[in-house]
Amino acid sequence: MLLPPLLSLSSLTPAGFPREGFLPVPPWLTQRCLPRRCEVRPGPEFLTRSYLFYSNRLFKALQFYYWDPSCRDPSYSLVIKGKLRLRQPSWITRGATEADYHLHKVGIVFHSPRAMREVASWINQTSGEGCRGFLPAGRSWAPGALYEVLSAKTERDCTAALGFAMHELSLVRVERRFQPLLQPQQSGSRLVEELYLGDIHTDWGERLHYRPTGYQRPLQSALHHAHPCPACGIISRADEHHPPVLPARAALPMQLSGSWVSTHCEVRPAVLFLTRYFTFHGNNHTWEGHYYHYSDPLCRQPTFTIYASGHYSQGIPSSKVRGGTELAFKVTQARVTPMDQVTVLMLNSSEPGSCGLAGSWSAGVEQDITPTNGCLALGIKLPHTEYELFKREQDTQERSLLYIGERPTDGSSPDSPDKRPTSYQAPLVQCAAASEEFSNYISLKYVGRKDANGIEALKPLPVAFLLFIALLFLRWD
Repeated sequence: MLLPPLLSLSSLTPAGFPREGFLPVPPWLTQRCLPRRCEVRPGPEFLTRSYLFYSNRLFKALQFYYWDPSCRDPSYSLVIKGKLRLRQPSWITRGATEADYHLHKVGIVFHSPRAMREVASWINQTSGEGCRGFLPAGRSWAPGALYEVLSAKTERDCTAALGFAMHELSLVRVERRFQPLLQPQQSGSRLVEELYLGDIHTDWGERLHYRPTGYQRPLQSALHHAHPCPACGIISRADEHHPPVLPARAALPMQLSGSWVSTHCEVRPAVLFLTRYFTFHGNNHTWEGHYYHYSDPLCRQPTFTIYASGHYSQGIPSSKVRGGTELAFKVTQARVTPMDQVTVLMLNSSEPGSCGLAGSWSAGVEQDITPTNGCLALGIKLPHTEYELFKREQDTQERSLLYIGERPTDGSSPDSPDKRPTSYQAPLVQCAAASEEFSNYISLKYVGRKDANGIEALKPLPVAFLLFIALLFLRWD
């Protein structure tokens, strides 16, 4: 029995998001799935994908790689064929289905002599004996030629040098929702189907062995995708010999002022479900962030909330990730609000002096953890500096999107320049302009309640209220 699909914005859940329908064991894997935009993977790698699933469990995947973050200058394409078998619901990542896959063959098509030389060099230098003669030295580029890099029949596999793996197919989730029609004179909605596949490890050396516990940005059904989607038609018509060239996107200056909010419940590796809400003050380079953590993939069962604040540096263009901006963020203050008894018990059991006032935690009551230099039980250390990667874009509805660097898959922090991200998390949407005239920022999330010390504290308002305000500024992507 299918769960009800997403409803309109008027039907908000207690967590503030529209009701959504994700299928515990997806029956829908019998059509083409596409991204909505150029994707950035750790490395960085820039790519688009086109995955076609058949009813007999076979699949054909096309991955198009590019030199640039706009996906306009193709480098090479991979043609991947294999078989996918869905298994049982994941006991690690709630809402997901575990799957097994088997690759039959992988071929590569080069789109320039430069791409051919570089890839051949990687394979010849880093692969085993069976791959060192993959392309003889001096062989000229042949437009449209398909070279085999993996074959199950011959047991030849030369893909490791490319950092290639399809472990993303081992974790699957399908969501269905309804998108309101965008034209004012239209009423009703259209079905949107999205396929979430497993995340890619942020450490290049680990990606070949990593079993996903989070997701990449979703692929959309070619038949039932959100509108408008200029990239969808371009990618769906492409093949390995004719890679998609996406429309040019105007570069936006890195102006952080304002408030930014998650558009959906976000899933991170190691079974973390959360939503984010940030406010940046451009006049004095200070920032405030709210992180709402949950125990379920629909963000309906809150566990704890973190409020953090500090200041950030002047941004400089990234030399590693074209189109990105490098910043350093200093976290100087933080407060925690436990929202369930499990979190309360954990915090009250923490070592005295390591997380707020020992033994004084209670559900719904916020505590300042700055005096204890953070909270060891939650992995928060104060003061703390993180080296970040930011990017701003506009979507097809001319909404401002903010991309913040992807968190390390191993759960660590980007606390040194060499750990700075090379890919991005799901984007935040700007929900209000900055109000620089108010020098003393008071969070809308809190109103008077007494804390553990009997002092008038700040009580969290329902997340639904905040996100409802944010969603008033949003239109469906």
